[in-house]
Amino acid sequence: MAATDEDGQARRTQSASPANPARPEVRIGSVSGSAIGIGDHNTVTNTNTGTGATGQASDPAQAELLAAVRALREDLGRFVATDGTAVLDAELVAAEEEITTAGAAGPGRLAGLRDALALTGGVVGTLASGVAVGEAVGALLGG
Repeated sequence: MAATDEDGQARRTQSASPANPARPEVRIGSVSGSAIGIGDHNTVTNTNTGTGATGQASDPAQAELLAAVRALREDLGRFVATDGTAVLDAELVAAEEEITTAGAAGPGRLAGLRDALALTGGVVGTLASGVAVGEAVGALLGG
């Protein structure tokens, strides 16, 4: 609650808690998709782990691609990095970001993933997660 003093300056007013008159009372109803900090010198961190605005990929094929992209990124971390795996990892990061923010990876992003997979075919072809990404990309691109 805000009020002004006699000089017109804003000042903070608080209602005391009935249980403890010296301590201000705070009431919060329901909060969803937000973070709240109460008190002085606090820190609030809000991490959204969902995909898109609704927390879901736009379709099951995109959700499958997202899961495969995440698995492949984890698997690539076990290999010695090369120029090819660095390019692939960058494409995977971009695809994950696009799916989580927009709900779907667009055709240009899918084509970039396909090209990066081809560049690292020998390494990626030995990984189940690499095959899964390739299949998901192929299905979304129609071939």
